[in-house]
Amino acid sequence: MNQKALKTLEYNKIIAQLEEYASTQIGKTLCRELVPSCSLEEIRRNQTETTDAATRVRMKGSLSFGGVKDVRGSLKRLEIGSSLNIIELLAVSSLLTVTARAKAYGRREESELPDDSLDEMFRTLEPLTPVNTEIKRCIISEDDVSDDASPGLSKVRKSMKIIAGRVHTQLNSVLNSSRAYLQEAVITMRDGRYCLPVKSEYKNQVPGMVHDQSSTGSTIFIEPMAVVKLNNELRELEIQEKREIEFVLTALSGELVPYTDTIALNLELLAKLDFIFAKAALSRHFNCTEPKFNNRRYINIKDGRHPLLDPKQVVPINIYLGDQFDLLIVTGPNTGGKTVSLKTVGLFTLMGQAGLHIPAFDGSELAVFEEVFADIGDEQSIEQSLSTFSAHMTNIVSILEQADSNSLCLFDELGAGTDPTEGAALAIAVLSFLHNMSCRTMATTHYSELKVYALTTPGVENACCEFSLETLRPTYRLLIGIPGKSNAFAISKKLGLPDYIIEDAKKHIEQEDESFEDLLADLEDNRVTIEKERAEIASYKEQVAILKRRLEQKEERFSEQKDKMLEKAREEAQRILQDAKDTADQTIRSINRLAKESGVNKELEAERSKLRNKLSDVDKKLAVKPAVPKKAVSPKSLRLGDTVRVLSMNLKGTVSSLPNAKGDLYVQMGILRSLVNIKDLELVDEKTISGPGIPQSGPRSSGNKNGSGSSKIKMSKSFSISPEINLIGMTVDEAVPALDKYLDDAYLAHLPQVRVVHGRGTGALKAGVHRHLKRLNYVKDFRLGEFGEGDTGVTIVTFK
Repeated sequence: MNQKALKTLEYNKIIAQLEEYASTQIGKTLCRELVPSCSLEEIRRNQTETTDAATRVRMKGSLSFGGVKDVRGSLKRLEIGSSLNIIELLAVSSLLTVTARAKAYGRREESELPDDSLDEMFRTLEPLTPVNTEIKRCIISEDDVSDDASPGLSKVRKSMKIIAGRVHTQLNSVLNSSRAYLQEAVITMRDGRYCLPVKSEYKNQVPGMVHDQSSTGSTIFIEPMAVVKLNNELRELEIQEKREIEFVLTALSGELVPYTDTIALNLELLAKLDFIFAKAALSRHFNCTEPKFNNRRYINIKDGRHPLLDPKQVVPINIYLGDQFDLLIVTGPNTGGKTVSLKTVGLFTLMGQAGLHIPAFDGSELAVFEEVFADIGDEQSIEQSLSTFSAHMTNIVSILEQADSNSLCLFDELGAGTDPTEGAALAIAVLSFLHNMSCRTMATTHYSELKVYALTTPGVENACCEFSLETLRPTYRLLIGIPGKSNAFAISKKLGLPDYIIEDAKKHIEQEDESFEDLLADLEDNRVTIEKERAEIASYKEQVAILKRRLEQKEERFSEQKDKMLEKAREEAQRILQDAKDTADQTIRSINRLAKESGVNKELEAERSKLRNKLSDVDKKLAVKPAVPKKAVSPKSLRLGDTVRVLSMNLKGTVSSLPNAKGDLYVQMGILRSLVNIKDLELVDEKTISGPGIPQSGPRSSGNKNGSGSSKIKMSKSFSISPEINLIGMTVDEAVPALDKYLDDAYLAHLPQVRVVHGRGTGALKAGVHRHLKRLNYVKDFRLGEFGEGDTGVTIVTFK
């Protein structure tokens, strides 16, 4: 990739930001050396690594590479048989410590995501724990080796402590007896020997060896004769201590020799991981997504945001190129966003081919180009005696010599800087040449001739940057398929230019140009009208959908109320009938008693039978007939997870076991799990919500006979639970009860997952929500929202 394009499109600024996220020097070097690749396989592999690192950071937090030192020089010394000093050994130990930390970070639990592209690197790391532990045991700091590093060192230091104690005892004795001769009553060190500061006039009063004199000459530092021998012994022990330390360092270095290749590989892998996680950090900083790559030279950027613009002010743009047209001509007023659009396409292409994510909506596509050429900005050069036009033309000539069908060419204000007629003609000729080569090209211009060229040439398309005449400000929206209008007259009028000057200016415009500009204005007015109507239609559709849902909910509630009312009426009728029966039975008993006394039996028995038959008929009419399924359910047709209605209970549920020989099976109805017979069931045909990549289908989808693939979640219409709850503004104590009730309702309604909106704020509400979610057994997983889901202000909760 040519360096001029990298500089023009400000790719180097992105690399500079990437380098800041790397912790190791080798990782920073890898960042600086990162250039776009032309291999589709390599690009996809690099993109996958960046995505996997970003996923790990989101799931497990970031991985620190602090402490990784470049020990390649030390390893070379080990290979040639040299020993390492304390600092070098500590650097190796620090490297191995980071290796162990990275190894632990790379381990996966069974419940976590499957293996990714980084697992092999994490598995290859070898922390050499026994060797590292030995180094840490022996070396305390850069200046000190542990007494227990070796038996000889321990013995020497014990002897040194004993001799040092005897020296101090002798010195204290001399100090106390010669206090009048001393400048200060202290013990000092000179040339590694213990001395007393004696006044120069009393130097003969204190016998010993003179080691130093103060700058004024008033103080003589004398080593008393009483401690000379002890100091000599202490000096010998110090020399012996140094030899023991060298022996320890040699031994530790020897333990590292067999593992030089392993340590070098650890360093290489950690630097590579540092580089990959730096790319993930950059992706997180810009809210990026992984672009899809194709070899069809097709670009489709959705809601792209230039990463170097203020994220609070940048307006997302949608650009597509290379499918129905390979040449896009962008027109519109100055400061309208044309150049930003060019740079966005070029920079996204470079970032994507370098394995970096792009700040755009998920699903954006990029193509693989062998070269990206850009002629953007003021190329005037005083040193080379080049005008703006000459400098641009020199660059364009170079581009035309190298460009082919596998190149992306970007031109800003093509043909500007010279006579408009000639400039437009040259611009059309250049674009026609590239168009005939099927080179993907994007150019900005003010020339009307290029707008006409785009309208009349197949495979060439117009685009414009929208401009609001009401506010005299650009909206920065890129509209493909519509040529832009310069709006010079309208802007001038708004800024106060007199009408007579504007009218006079219009006289100097050719009739064809004026008509063409009027046509563009009409197209723009029609586009705005159509967009408003589309927005109104979308609003109406949403209102209709809301009204439809409310009507369905009302019908369901009405049906439930009707069933309850009928049931209540039947119960009341049964009660009245039972009272009548009781009264009739009492009357009959009384009649029987009287009949026995009077002897009239035949007529009374007939009346009694007639009354009983009448009551039985009424009882049959009021009796609730058992519900019969509309269609008998075959045991072979049932599948686990099917939605059914238990007729005897009038409840919906989910099949949780297959029927046995008697036709009995278990059905899960909310929190109730009951054993019912298949004759008491009726299949319910409900919509199925499939996981990503699975087409929607009913419960009898032939493409998923065994329920394989992503699990299907069936949504009962008897529930009307919102897919999210808003806790913003609540305290943790207020939010937890509300969240608890909502999650219970959502779980009983068979919702697969819900959104909990808690906002960013101080993070206290988010932390409280997460603590509560960890305690809920029916919560399978929860995570923070991604880009497009609400980011860190939302938590996505998945049920078991």
